[in-house]
Amino acid sequence: MAAEADGPFKRALVPLLLPEKCYDQILVHWDLLHVPCLKILLSKGLGLGVVAGSLLVKLPQVLKILRAKSAEGLSLQSVVLELVAVTGTMVYSITNNFPFSSWGEALFLMLQTVTICFLVLHYRGQTVQGVTFLASYALLLLLLLSPLTPLALITLLQASNMPAVVVGKLLQAATNYQNGHTGQLSAVTVFLLFAGSLARIFTSIQETGDPLMAGTFVVSSLCNGLIAGQLVFYWNAKAPPRKKEQ
Repeated sequence: MAAEADGPFKRALVPLLLPEKCYDQILVHWDLLHVPCLKILLSKGLGLGVVAGSLLVKLPQVLKILRAKSAEGLSLQSVVLELVAVTGTMVYSITNNFPFSSWGEALFLMLQTVTICFLVLHYRGQTVQGVTFLASYALLLLLLLSPLTPLALITLLQASNMPAVVVGKLLQAATNYQNGHTGQLSAVTVFLLFAGSLARIFTSIQETGDPLMAGTFVVSSLCNGLIAGQLVFYWNAKAPPRKKEQ
């Protein structure tokens, strides 16, 4: 009976959260202080939590733009550079066959970020350019994921993430500073991105052992922390009312 009851539970955890060896170590032999297996469990749990959270992390930003019918305060250059960064992480991880729990949020962040790019263009009166951007990006992504793209180029794209993240976030920070407010920037989205990038430092080291991935998330955490700090600083600052046309 114990074995039968153990079956579905074990299938649910192995290998999603634990390798079979660690499942036996912790839940069969009750070695609850087995550090290597606990690190794997923590990393997998954090990774899946970040992936799950990424499904909705930028939804508050999208909804805030749609409700206001404005993308005021958002730097298009910053959003595009963020799209470059998440695309690089996603393509690099797929090419290197990293576990989905170590990079899955990049897929959902990519879909939400490309939506924000379109909305920024749309509310600037550049809807045609927005549609063209979506089509061009889709073709580029298909090319990057195809066998035609050499691994060296994919690695170079991932290496470009750090400068892309830094420049993108600094552009947004500069926009916030110049405006004296954060406009339609969503606090929920910013703080979730900051928390997710912090968690990814540990999971990248634990699950991929790739210093390029881990370094990218260290830089991303610092930059996301800067924007989060500005949100707190400008919390009560409001955008000046728009002048009505005569």
